[in-house]
Amino acid sequence: MLGDSTVGKSSMLKRYTEDLWLECINQTVGVDFYVHFLEVEPGVRVKLQFWDTAGQERFRSVTRSYYRNSVGGLLVFDLSNRQSFENVREWFAEVRERVQPYTVVFILVGHKSDNVKAGKRAVERSEAEKLASQLGALYIEASAKTGHNVKEAFDLLTRRIYQALKSGEIQVREGWDGVKSSAQTLQKIPSIEPGEKKCCD
Repeated sequence: MLGDSTVGKSSMLKRYTEDLWLECINQTVGVDFYVHFLEVEPGVRVKLQFWDTAGQERFRSVTRSYYRNSVGGLLVFDLSNRQSFENVREWFAEVRERVQPYTVVFILVGHKSDNVKAGKRAVERSEAEKLASQLGALYIEASAKTGHNVKEAFDLLTRRIYQALKSGEIQVREGWDGVKSSAQTLQKIPSIEPGEKKCCD
C-alpha cells in the first residue's frame, strides 16, 4: 500500500479485510501488516500479505525496507487532493528503484470516490488513466467509505500478479520473498469453504 499520508490506505485495507469503515482511524506508524486469502481460480487459493506503509516522510526509511520483497503495489491517491496525485510518480519510482531486478505489478487507485459525488474531484479520470498507462498499471476508482470498488481493486492486483506468474513474467526465485511456494510452483489446493474467506489478524 503506497501513497501520501491520509489518502486512505489503511481505510481501504480495513474495508477489504474486515469489511469495516471507521470514520476516524489512526495514522499508520511505520508499517501495519494484514493477511487475507483469495481463490484466484477454482481450486487455487493464495495467501496475501499486505504491508500498509506510512505516508509521512519521517517513516520513509522504515517503509523502504519492505519494498524489496514485494510483488505488487496499490498506488493510492485521494481524488480530492491534487498533490497526492502529483506524488504518485515519486512513490512509483522509489519502489521500482529498490526492487530491481525483480518485477512489481502496480494498480493505480483514485480513492475517496465518494467525494466526487460531492463535487470535490481535483483529478480527472482521463488524466489518472493516462498516468496509469504511462506507469504500465491499470486504473480504478474506489471508496472505503461506501465500499465501492475496494474488493475489485485488491482482486485486480492479485489476479494480475497470478497471471504474471503463470505467464513467466514473474518467477519464484531463491532469496526473494515476493512470492513463496513450498514446492516452488503454483500449487492446487482445495477450494475455500463457504464462510472461510474472512481474513485472519
